[in-house]
Amino acid sequence: QLQLVESGGGLVQPGGSLRLSCAASGFTLDYYGIGWFRQAPGKEREGVSCISSSDGSTYYADSVKGRFTISRDNAKSTVYLQMNSLKPEDTAVYYCASDCSVAGSEYWGQGTQVTVAS
Repeated sequence: QLQLVESGGGLVQPGGSLRLSCAASGFTLDYYGIGWFRQAPGKEREGVSCISSSDGSTYYADSVKGRFTISRDNAKSTVYLQMNSLKPEDTAVYYCASDCSVAGSEYWGQGTQVTVAS
């Protein structure tokens, strides 16, 4: 079965850090650009970050630039999202997907909840 599995979410205080993981099962991530998206209650799903399959180039939404870092370990078929200096507005369900766009993503993870609150 081909799937992506996220982990690493949780409750953290403002200013804290979390590292999310996105692991591929049943296929290799090598040939896929991997995107992280998030969806807060009542809001549309938005792109947070993306890493290409070819040269490892990265993209960040303005709202997370300088605070989040995306990386990949193809040997482990895993992509990471290191989130630092978290803010309450970062609270959302975070998803990884097999493309940098919603429309282009063939595979999606089930999501992991990130809650930033004091």
